[in-house]
Amino acid sequence: MSESPRTLTARSVVYSYGPTPALRGANLEIEPGEIVTISGPSGCGKSTLLLNLAGVLTPDLGQVTFGDLDIGAASDGERSRLRRTVFGVLFQFGQLVPELTAGENVALPLLLEGHRRDAARAAALVWLERFGVADFVDEKPARMSGGQMQRVAVARSMVTEPQVLFADEPTGALDALAGDRVMTEIVRVARQAGTTVVLVTHDPKVAAYGDREVRMTDGVLSVPVGRP
Repeated sequence: MSESPRTLTARSVVYSYGPTPALRGANLEIEPGEIVTISGPSGCGKSTLLLNLAGVLTPDLGQVTFGDLDIGAASDGERSRLRRTVFGVLFQFGQLVPELTAGENVALPLLLEGHRRDAARAAALVWLERFGVADFVDEKPARMSGGQMQRVAVARSMVTEPQVLFADEPTGALDALAGDRVMTEIVRVARQAGTTVVLVTHDPKVAAYGDREVRMTDGVLSVPVGRP
């Protein structure tokens, strides 16, 4: 990562879907290299908070900053580039492109940024190896298990060496064993790379992988739960 690490902060963030409030003044500060889990029941607003932090959504009120950058005030193009380079985003079902091989899926973010095809493929193979799925470099998603596809998706989200990885229920579609392996590898690689991780989950076992857990109820974050 070429840029200096930056703190990610939400200040009094309010967000609604039409007349339905999802966030009611969320406040959260995440230090560089920290792994923070946001937990709570379905519908409590935790995914909406993650999407605001990642710049996919912008607050109705309040502010999300990344260092000196006001993400909500940035243009659509600036926020899109931020998610392609400085941020990595991982969803529950991975969202791999079914027509592409694992190697092509992982190389895609680099190709979109103008990297040479051979360099992008080489980087993709490195990240597939880190997540234990290099054997599938030339296989399409249909020939992989759910856990294998999700590890390919994690590799794709990390191939740009982002400062922050946002993960929304990354093990929600996996069985317990596959979920544990995915989380173990996310934490291991994030520690090695110094990547900040913001992870949304309703599963207490997944939340325990974080340095710190914060709980959300009805669009409001409770007092953070510390880790010994």
